Amino acid sequence: MDKSQDRSGRDGARSGALRLLAAVEEGATLDEAAALIEGAAPPDRARARRLAREVLRRQARADALLAPFLARRPRPEIQRILRLATVEMLALGEAPHGAVNAAVALARASGPKGQAASGMVNAVLRKVSASAETWVGLPPQHMPGWLRKPIVAAWGKPAARAIEAAHEAGAPLDLTPKAADCPGDALPTGSHRLPAGTQVSALPGYDAGDWWVQDAAAAMAVRVLDPQPGETVADLCAAPGGKTLQLATAGSRVTALDISESRLARVAENLARCGLAAEIVAGDALTWRPEEPLDAVLLDAPCSATGTIRRHPELPLIRDGAGLRDLTALQARLIDHALTLLRPGGRLVYATCSLLPAEGEEQLAAALSRHPGLTVEPPQAPGIQPGWITEQGGLRLRPDLWPERGGMDGFFIARLRKSA
Repeated sequence: MDKSQDRSGRDGARSGALRLLAAVEEGATLDEAAALIEGAAPPDRARARRLAREVLRRQARADALLAPFLARRPRPEIQRILRLATVEMLALGEAPHGAVNAAVALARASGPKGQAASGMVNAVLRKVSASAETWVGLPPQHMPGWLRKPIVAAWGKPAARAIEAAHEAGAPLDLTPKAADCPGDALPTGSHRLPAGTQVSALPGYDAGDWWVQDAAAAMAVRVLDPQPGETVADLCAAPGGKTLQLATAGSRVTALDISESRLARVAENLARCGLAAEIVAGDALTWRPEEPLDAVLLDAPCSATGTIRRHPELPLIRDGAGLRDLTALQARLIDHALTLLRPGGRLVYATCSLLPAEGEEQLAAALSRHPGLTVEPPQAPGIQPGWITEQGGLRLRPDLWPERGGMDGFFIARLRKSA
């Protein structure tokens, strides 16, 4: 590829990133906005999404650096161009002349008002390119108040700052092995880790179904459940299926339930690729009942997904916590119903990919108060550190844990035993 083709591809990816960022400002997730860049070549689509994620992780930080160089706040489309070039230069190591020239071209291409602002874009970004020391001294982007306040209350300001640093750093690629020969570095909990950006389908063992993509924290829910061969287990809210695959690998007789038939199709595809079997049922986890009481239930409940901000940096920008009350009410109803599906002495693992105590520690306390015979069994699985276990006996995982390894998603996991 010659330099002109490479530059064209980069500029196409930048244009795509700007379209994604504009969609996020309108309230869309990056997945929902993906249709806006469908016409681009696959490498440009991948680069556009990567650029958009990196900007979203540092948007407030870029704005703080830009502010002293701006006489007034620019139009939104120009502000997005400035943010993109700032992050490219100061966070991603892009050569200043390339990033500045591309930003000026993007401004000019945005219409008459962009053409008028192109001189300002050039002048401001040349100053930004010389501000690396200032950039390094700026703190990572704060979580919004509705999320940061309960985190500070639960674990203190230093933990909140460490979580914010983990959000900015992004997430590596984790695999759960079915076979012993799995790519990546082995983690203490049994997952394997590869650098972010690794092309999944090119890894050895993908076609053979020797492993699947699953964050190390997400994989802990099944390991805490400890499914046994021949046990009857239901995976409620099962899609996209990583936990179903774990249960099937353990030799359990698994029912994978989800309300979305389209999402269950992905579960079926993953089971087929990995050579595993489970009964797939489209249904409502609040009303579904098995023919016979179950040995165990895994309930990975619908939640705020605030534990996945490393992977989905748009979430703090498009949500305001308004639906939390409805979510916690739904979680409580799901816990109550799941317990009725168990045989006496059966066990339930409740999990949420949330950083909010309302969806974890507080939900567990409320369940114990509603069900006097219910007991918590502290998690027993490889790699769990004592500091991760709460006073109640739940497992609290946070993005700032394992900082030397690249962190993990935020999760709350509790193993509950029904009275015999």
